[in-house]
Amino acid sequence: MQYISRALYRDQALTAIREAIMVGALAPGSPIKDVELAERLGLSRTPVREALARLADEGLVESKPHSYTRVTPLDTAAVRDAHAVVQAMHALAARLAVPKMTPADLAAMRAANARFATALADQDVPAALAADDEFHEVAVRRSGNFAVIATIERYTPLVRRLERLRFGTPPGRHSVAMHEEIVAACAAEDADLAAALVERNWATLAELLEEN
Repeated sequence: MQYISRALYRDQALTAIREAIMVGALAPGSPIKDVELAERLGLSRTPVREALARLADEGLVESKPHSYTRVTPLDTAAVRDAHAVVQAMHALAARLAVPKMTPADLAAMRAANARFATALADQDVPAALAADDEFHEVAVRRSGNFAVIATIERYTPLVRRLERLRFGTPPGRHSVAMHEEIVAACAAEDADLAAALVERNWATLAELLEEN
């Protein structure tokens, strides 16, 4: 029988709880009880507590000893800070990735953008987020820079709730055309232009921050 490590249970809890927060099933400000979460996930309290500690590091959960644990409210200042870092790292990833890109990478970006456009047309926000992730992941992965990759993974959860708002509105559909421009710049091997276009694409989130 294969041994299942506690770390695996923690990662399962982390993924499930993070997703519930980002899709709004656990709304901003809502209380969190580790016992109830453990029962819902079919896990013991230990991996759930470890997952909540990780989510606190990510800024998605906050707690006060002997008082409460809750989903953090949508803190505009914190999201703005995280967004600035994520935006810069994606632009850097594009700059590093362009000289290394293959025809298969470009095809993957085009296919992801096609799925993105379909999801937006269907008003399927989760599918749009997944396709958008797949689009940008091509450059992030191809950049080969572990620090860029780790930083993006660290701070993306904080801006994810804002992305859901964007892709649920008409302005979010402008990203389809922006993606096409990014692919064209990558195909032309223009790293500077690709980085600038990626930065502009992520800047649309900053505009939404100013409205909230």
